[in-house]
Amino acid sequence: MAILLLDVLDTLVHDPFFREVPEFFAMDLDTLLASKDRHAWTDFELGRIGETELAERYFADRRPLDLAGLRACMVASYRFLPGIEPLLVELRERGVEMHALSNYPIWWRMIEDRLGLTRYLAWSFVSCETGVRKPDPQAFAGAAARLGRRASDCLLVDDRPDNCRAAEQIGMPALRFVDADTLRVGLRQRGLLA
Repeated sequence: MAILLLDVLDTLVHDPFFREVPEFFAMDLDTLLASKDRHAWTDFELGRIGETELAERYFADRRPLDLAGLRACMVASYRFLPGIEPLLVELRERGVEMHALSNYPIWWRMIEDRLGLTRYLAWSFVSCETGVRKPDPQAFAGAAARLGRRASDCLLVDDRPDNCRAAEQIGMPALRFVDADTLRVGLRQRGLLA
């Protein structure tokens, strides 16, 4: 049976960046994207900087960041995507081994505190701890190696087509996440669900 490597944001859990975060800053998404430092969040996701430096660098013009407010906004917005939690329950009951393979900073702990994903999966491969982000091939190859498995023994589930393509290029099968019903069909076709 394949080991599932699951993206988290916009695959299992709602990503607040696209709606709630711009609302928090009283901006539209395009304005927020234009005003952000181009590298700060990526460096945060890779574990190169901590929260203090993120707060200093979040905006390109170095305006102050209400870090506590942003954290609270994000925590309040984390929720399972429709149909995902019952699917995770079913996979767990079938004994499917599941691991997070996520581009995310230390704030993954806020998701865990709110939703308790460890009931279903291990937070094994989070970019802030592995030091590598998808779609870098090492994100997928490194996960398989740490599990002591071939890439072909794993199955990536991710909402981003570029991540799925990158996994497939190293021999790791991938399912692009669209919604829980479509994912259920794909997992059933691969024998992970009845």
